[in-house]
Amino acid sequence: EVVSTQSTGEKQRKFLETVELQIALKNYAPARDKRFTGTVKLRHVPKKNYTICIIGDERHIDEAKQLGYDCKSAEDLKKLNKNKKLVKKLAKNYDAFMASDGLIKQIPRILGPGLNKAGKFPTSLSHQENMEEKVETVKKTIKFQMKKVLCLSVAVGNVSMETDELNANIMLAVNFLVSLLKKNWQNVRSLNIKSTMGKPHRIY
Repeated sequence: EVVSTQSTGEKQRKFLETVELQIALKNYAPARDKRFTGTVKLRHVPKKNYTICIIGDERHIDEAKQLGYDCKSAEDLKKLNKNKKLVKKLAKNYDAFMASDGLIKQIPRILGPGLNKAGKFPTSLSHQENMEEKVETVKKTIKFQMKKVLCLSVAVGNVSMETDELNANIMLAVNFLVSLLKKNWQNVRSLNIKSTMGKPHRIY
């Protein structure tokens, strides 16, 4: 509630602000303790204008076009010629990628490590799966990745969401993160909720 009232109270932004969950850890030594990584599916899509690109074989490309998703073939990717700037630009244009399971192994060979470096290596998509459902799952999935610092932040929603939708996402994200930590809540120093342009609000 704090986040939504605070954002509407301030001057209207020209874009839809994202709501982030910011986590500070304690009693954790990134150099010594095992770095964790984990993904969790939220109840509601956190980003409204989430963009996804399907890297597909012929069948998946036809399906993607019918559903109105951006798509690229292996041939399209080869045209980038492993140019780091172009691969970086491609990664920047989309929030996530999905690739036909028959193509996914070829991607590092065609593009180099660019998508992986951007943390956007494609999710595998088989012909047995429903593309629309899989896209919806990818849109709802957030990733926690422990790096060298003791702070993490993930998008859990946006300011246009209903309070209970936002709360459901926050609860799911927090409980999942705590389950990844070695000493659970004893590793959490603080939790803050912050909209893109707003002030942080401590919730723990």
